[in-house]
Amino acid sequence: MRRLVSETRVHPAELVLPLFVREGVRAPVPISSMPGVSQHTLDSLKRAAADAAEAGVGGVMLFGVPAIRDAVGSGATDPNGILNVATAAVVAEVGDALVVQTDLCLDEFTDHGHCGVLDDAGRVDNDATLERYVDMALVQADAGSSILGLSGMMDGQVDAVRSALDEAGFLDTAILAYSAKYASAFYGPFREAVDSQLRGDRRSYQLDPANRREGMREATLDMSEGADIVMVKPAGSYLDVLADVAAMSDIPVWAYQVSGEYAMIEAAAQNGWIDRRRAIEESVVGIRRAGADAVLTYWATELAGWLR
Repeated sequence: MRRLVSETRVHPAELVLPLFVREGVRAPVPISSMPGVSQHTLDSLKRAAADAAEAGVGGVMLFGVPAIRDAVGSGATDPNGILNVATAAVVAEVGDALVVQTDLCLDEFTDHGHCGVLDDAGRVDNDATLERYVDMALVQADAGSSILGLSGMMDGQVDAVRSALDEAGFLDTAILAYSAKYASAFYGPFREAVDSQLRGDRRSYQLDPANRREGMREATLDMSEGADIVMVKPAGSYLDVLADVAAMSDIPVWAYQVSGEYAMIEAAAQNGWIDRRRAIEESVVGIRRAGADAVLTYWATELAGWLR
């Protein structure tokens, strides 16, 4: 009876699995702050993507961890860079079974850890960064990425990338705009996952956690610039923003259950303080209930298996 009258359901196809691939390693490297998650080799990445496809997961979001970084993130636009090589490999492996997506941001590739190019005063230069994003977009699309995850929070990034993709003939490459991305403490474990070089914070370009209306305003701007999907990130602490965006959006709205949300549940479960499976299921149902059409979660493959 409870199943029959349930208002919110989760399907494996509504889940996206974030995956990390690291250059120069011979075996997966466990991420200590994210139990069960690793930085992959190319081979283990392909296996993880195949497992996700077998479980019915809707997509994978790829993040690259390069061996060498510089001020402008040159590895991000190198066709032979780790993320672009990994994208082509995963597309060849499972591209017909799920949607291969790529993170389009410079933070993993810069030696200062910011999401953009810095000016002489050490501040992120928005317009110079857009030029780098355009170059990244073309290389990632050429590698076979179906959805580009614009996570850098630069003003005008959707318009710049959409225009460049269309001009280059990548008309079917979609844009996932990280529109309401907040300057959150819950990204902590992710910094380890991508070996971030960041010192300080990103509050000059990510949103203030105190601002609810600003999230909807940013999503509205990205929609007007041609985004195909808009994102709210993190998910669990911003369900009000997610509900606001979902209520007004006529395009898909996704949410990212970030590394800190994952780590807290895993840590509490390891200490025997909560029921792990029930907590995972409830957390994702809550995100879907608030209005997310799809959820990026590190539990995607495991949860999909339970759902099936």
